[in-house]
Amino acid sequence: MLNMEKFGRRLADLRHQSGKKQREVADALGVTTQAVSKWERGLSCPDILILDELSALLGVSIAELFAENKAL
Repeated sequence: MLNMEKFGRRLADLRHQSGKKQREVADALGVTTQAVSKWERGLSCPDILILDELSALLGVSIAELFAENKAL
């Protein structure tokens, strides 16, 4: 089962590593900055239809995006 809080922290870490701001991620994916913020806070998850774009934007595979124990 997906731990939303851990996923959110991982997503935020990956975004920071890529040097992108929430606005840049939101604009690239066609979502709001509020949506990206909710993902990173573990309040919601990105739609499955944009996972491919999200992972490519952050330079990781979808599996790496959801890896819980992967060291960054």
